Amino acid sequence: MKKLRVKAFILHTSYLILQLFFILSLNFVSAVPSAMAENSPRDLLKQLATEITVNLGNSANELKFEPNHLEFSTGKRYLLRLSNPSQLKHYFTAKDFADGIWTQKVEAGKVEIKGAIHELELKPGAEAEWVFVPLKAGKYSLRCPIAGHTEAGMTGEIIVNNS
Repeated sequence: MKKLRVKAFILHTSYLILQLFFILSLNFVSAVPSAMAENSPRDLLKQLATEITVNLGNSANELKFEPNHLEFSTGKRYLLRLSNPSQLKHYFTAKDFADGIWTQKVEAGKVEIKGAIHELELKPGAEAEWVFVPLKAGKYSLRCPIAGHTEAGMTGEIIVNNS
């Protein structure tokens, strides 16, 4: 009789664990960004990228992003051209934004970088191209974390809208 109770307890516990696993997996599936669900990687690569240029500083060495307000839509492919026309190095840092996108590649000079990117450093006169697809809608801050640059106004805002 005791063995029968133990077996029933094990079966019941196993059943509860399976139910919990099933519920958690449903929540995970529903959390997959709709931008990825609607577009397969092949479809995304076929999209013509929308080009946007951002200058990090300017020839007068003002500490600002031009433009400092960027808007994107989830599920769309973008080519962000970053240029540093100033005589100072600058960073394009928007970690939360970078966590919510799929980066196809970053090109700088004769180098192509693939994978997760969180910030880009551009030395004076440097240019880089960042090809990505936003996956998560939201409002994100942009800044240059070099000492004094953020405080001097080298900040911006990135908005990602649901498409």
